[in-house]
Amino acid sequence: MGQSAEFGKFLKVMRARLQPEDAGAQESSGSRRVPGLRREEVARLSGVSTDYYTRLEQGRNIHPSKAVLDSVARALRLDPGEQAHMMDLLEHCASSAGNPGPVQKVRPGLRQLLDAVGDVPAMVLGRRADVLAGNRMAHLLFTDFSLLPAAERNLTRWLILDPAAGTLFRDWKTVAAEAVGALRMDVGRHPNDPETNQLVGELAVHSEQFRQWWAGHRVATRAAGTVRLHHPVVGDLELNFETLSPPDDPDQHLRVYSAKAGSPSSDALMLLSLGAVEAVAPQPEPARRDDS
Repeated sequence: MGQSAEFGKFLKVMRARLQPEDAGAQESSGSRRVPGLRREEVARLSGVSTDYYTRLEQGRNIHPSKAVLDSVARALRLDPGEQAHMMDLLEHCASSAGNPGPVQKVRPGLRQLLDAVGDVPAMVLGRRADVLAGNRMAHLLFTDFSLLPAAERNLTRWLILDPAAGTLFRDWKTVAAEAVGALRMDVGRHPNDPETNQLVGELAVHSEQFRQWWAGHRVATRAAGTVRLHHPVVGDLELNFETLSPPDDPDQHLRVYSAKAGSPSSDALMLLSLGAVEAVAPQPEPARRDDS
């Protein structure tokens, strides 16, 4: 495995978020000039020398064993998702700019499942949370991504930059922060991807909150959960979501939203599925033309 500056940055941010009492380190004498644990404290908890741990944070080209990395993860109190991200940063680092990957196409099996789920919102997500496909209900509940320019068909971009998303999700800040955390995971698996770099740059330019979340190096791997929405046509909904990933292709996912049978949210989805409300469902603005 190689080493990367991003790996070192991640360790530093994880160290800064911990206090000695949180990590089980003995309080050392002297004032603390920086937040969180000191390097020597993490080194002691990890069972390595301070010099060795310092070289890890500095992005030196060293080759830590799995046992050392496991010890560092325990010292920094990393959860399984954070530990997996740390390993990705170390294993998949690249010293030069990457080349654009192949065009993403919906897997036939996921396309079949998308067509089979019926009148519940569902979409196929690819790398970077690009929306590769969505059914009619997903278009009505969120937006019709197929009508957007190709570069804008991304769930994270829509969540953060489209004001409609901010009013649709009642817990927008939590949902958007998790989306940024998932994007962090993608960067770890596919470093220096040009399209990802372009997306991150665009979000950083236009969103102060994105810049704060991105600097925090938070990762998110939640494949299931609940979202609370306020739809402009059918009102409040509380939906459960499940994200299904083929075991041989971790870069494509089928995400399905559903409501508890007999609940007001189920009734709202049924109302949304009726053709009478389709004409007034929110749609994206037409793509801008550059006549210059």
